[in-house]
Amino acid sequence: MRFSSFCAVDRKTLGRGLLAGLLALALSACGGKSYVVLLENPDGSTGKIVVKGAKGEQSVSVAGQGVPNDGSAPPAAIPQAQIERDFGAALAAQPKLPVRFLLYFQSAGVALTGESQALLPKILEEVSQRPAPDVSVIGHTDTVGKAEMNEALALKRAEAIAALLKDKGLKVHALSVESHGERNLLVATPDETAEPKNRRVEISIR
Repeated sequence: MRFSSFCAVDRKTLGRGLLAGLLALALSACGGKSYVVLLENPDGSTGKIVVKGAKGEQSVSVAGQGVPNDGSAPPAAIPQAQIERDFGAALAAQPKLPVRFLLYFQSAGVALTGESQALLPKILEEVSQRPAPDVSVIGHTDTVGKAEMNEALALKRAEAIAALLKDKGLKVHALSVESHGERNLLVATPDETAEPKNRRVEISIR
């Protein structure tokens, strides 16, 4: 769980489930009433928060419900308009979540599949929406061939994709390029197995 502090007209707390965990934004204000509200994860799932206060303990596991910070009342639905009014600025200030793209290759070389080629504009658009983007490009192979050759091939793929994105206007705060060779298979296979999903580059954008 992560906490951040802000000053506002009222004291309120916004809890948002984040992927498998939970992100809670604690808004410390200058005075007034205070409450906690639970929001959905980006994937639509919902976590759970437990609020312990001077007047009791309450748990919230339904998106859109809230409880007083002092634990004095059970969960109750909070109107969406009120959530947006009270926490709109805090939500807008949250950094974008990390995003990952998988690009696949046609064969043993560095030519992308048509479907993966079509993802390049989306990758550039995602990077452009971040103020100081940090991008990692990791190359992978299947298990056909010697491990050391695959290590070199995976690096060649990662470097080729990084260069391609730069040619298309990629602008980042930090860019890392590396090879995992055949060490981190997406699909587990025996040695000397041609698996298209293992011939890939993973791009992580933070």
